[in-house]
Amino acid sequence: MTKKLLFLSALCLSAFSNMQGQTRLNLDLTKGVKVSPKLYGLMTEEINHSYDGGLYAELIRNRVFKDNPGQPEGWSVVEDGAKASIQLIGADPANVPFDQGRNAINSALTTCLKLTINEVNGGRAGIANTGFWGIPVTPSTTYRCSFYIKTGTANFSRGNRPEATPATTVTENGPGIINVSLESTDGKTVYAKGSINLVKSIFWKKHELTITTTTNIKPTADARFVISSNRTGTYYFNLVSLFPPTYKNRPNGNRIDVMQMMADMKPAFLRFPGGNFLEGPDLGDAFPWKTTLGPLEQRPGHTGSWGYRASDGMGLLEFLEWCEDLKMEPLLAVYAGYSLRGDHVDAGPLLEPYIKDALDEIEYCIGDTKTYWGAKRAADGHPAPFKLTDIEIGNEDWFDRSHTYDGRFKQFQAAIKAKYPQLRCISTIEDYKPDRVVSVKPEMVDEHYYQSAWEMEEDAAKYDSYNRKTSPKIFVGEWATREGAPTTNLNAALGDAAWMTGMERNSDLVERSCYAPLFVNVNQAGNGQPKAWQWDSDLIGYTALKAYGSPSYYVQKMFSNYLGNKVVPITAENAPLRKPAVKDTAGLSKWPTNARRPKAERPALFYVCTQDEKNIYLKIINTDDMAREVEINLKGGDIMAGGTLIVLKGDKPEDTNTIDEPTKIVPVTSAITGLGRSFRRTFEPYSVNVIKLTKRK
Repeated sequence: MTKKLLFLSALCLSAFSNMQGQTRLNLDLTKGVKVSPKLYGLMTEEINHSYDGGLYAELIRNRVFKDNPGQPEGWSVVEDGAKASIQLIGADPANVPFDQGRNAINSALTTCLKLTINEVNGGRAGIANTGFWGIPVTPSTTYRCSFYIKTGTANFSRGNRPEATPATTVTENGPGIINVSLESTDGKTVYAKGSINLVKSIFWKKHELTITTTTNIKPTADARFVISSNRTGTYYFNLVSLFPPTYKNRPNGNRIDVMQMMADMKPAFLRFPGGNFLEGPDLGDAFPWKTTLGPLEQRPGHTGSWGYRASDGMGLLEFLEWCEDLKMEPLLAVYAGYSLRGDHVDAGPLLEPYIKDALDEIEYCIGDTKTYWGAKRAADGHPAPFKLTDIEIGNEDWFDRSHTYDGRFKQFQAAIKAKYPQLRCISTIEDYKPDRVVSVKPEMVDEHYYQSAWEMEEDAAKYDSYNRKTSPKIFVGEWATREGAPTTNLNAALGDAAWMTGMERNSDLVERSCYAPLFVNVNQAGNGQPKAWQWDSDLIGYTALKAYGSPSYYVQKMFSNYLGNKVVPITAENAPLRKPAVKDTAGLSKWPTNARRPKAERPALFYVCTQDEKNIYLKIINTDDMAREVEINLKGGDIMAGGTLIVLKGDKPEDTNTIDEPTKIVPVTSAITGLGRSFRRTFEPYSVNVIKLTKRK
């Protein structure tokens, strides 16, 4: 564009601004409601390989060989100059004792992998696992390995009498060295190695060792984990595990990089074990918290809700320790008798076992060591109780067509209140209205929103009109602007920010909120593995080796990091409006009559302000395609002339971050001057802005 055209464009913009009148935001520092200290938190569930193949640091896929019955998913045979085969071996007869050489280790680990090495010919044979779309290898890194192995099997036969003791015929293998290695997928480069001396036995034995990579390697995920031998024979494996260093060095812990990204968000709480993952497809698939406790050997895993099996390495205690590590409060959701495919349990006697299970779970979390489940928690290594204030009863029960939730909620709440009167029970029926026919008014309601950027911006003032006298407190337990894949783009981040101004402005009513989904493994299908994610528009993306934040992640971080304890009321003058873009009205003439139609226009600027004893935090979002000048006037206070400006912006709404370009859109912090009781700032197109003002003493 020529200088002359630029000059004319600037004149037009100036003329347009004069026609509209100067946009002003008037801030009254003398008034305002308190900000909820628990406003911004995290929501999590096993979706998009959030735990297995995500936050949970275990690197071996299908470590107990139950992911795909009949197929050793994630495993392959290694034949380097040798001949070998692998086969899954299922559970032994139930009437055979575990201590007589069974293929099952216990009632949790019932399937094992059999390796038969027929010929060696000076080479080696073994089993290999490529992890969750690769195994991350980095220089000078120590990995903890463990696995169960036995070298023979017992063939069981019974005599004519049913009570006869089983007879055994043992297939023997000689003792020898078993090698463990991290290596390139073609086996040509070994990054780390170790070995164990195997003694022949028909009984299972657990082996543990550490292996350390060399210093001169380049980080890669093009790697596999191999257990091999140069001896013929038959070998059986179970619970094969490989852990890199973990956050705060916790055994059975979490990825360091992803944990640090969450720590940087300063979340107040964690909602777990999540939405659909709590319920499961059918009644028997709900999150089985009791079998997620104790050693990994006692965890059989269970059917997940998003097309793959959960290992349950991320168990109840691990969720609680996750909260402890990030200084978050746990927000526990308990299963309330409704599952995804519509199965449900009616209120009454049949619901009592589920209520008892929920009370046991709460006792595990907060009971003292004199209680049964409090003592179990202490035995698991955590004598001190955790802190709970809110309990969510079920998840998204508005999908229950049997309309039984009111009775189920009432029964759960009565039982929980009788034992733990200090706990508040959250209802999962969204859009609560005072005229809804319910037998018990909930103390807090969980509302979920997944919408386009335009819809989120339309709804930014949703809570302004809620009646504080009749409405329960609000927990926005799942929400997201659904644009961009696998993580969100800039336009979604603008929609998120607009929506968050409404929640923050009304945080006397909206006490908690959390974006969902939190995580996504961004790997596409390949190498015999399916695409890693099931849901688009997620917050934090990663592969085995790297992680990155979406534009929406940085918006979350900006809002949470710059938050006062009191809302500052704002009145606006000449606030600009914006008409919907073509993509927002596409097919408008065919829009369903019972669906919400986009409004003719809505605000171009969104804003909210909070303050504490030292600072004022003014957030202004410009969703428009042109810069906007705003005059800001303060009443009831004085500020320093210098301040801080944090800006997240991009050139186009479709701009985004990716695993290969992780920092294309990130906040930029700069010092600003010329501030006072009245000042002007110009806010760039497609930008999220935080101005931090410092009060004069």
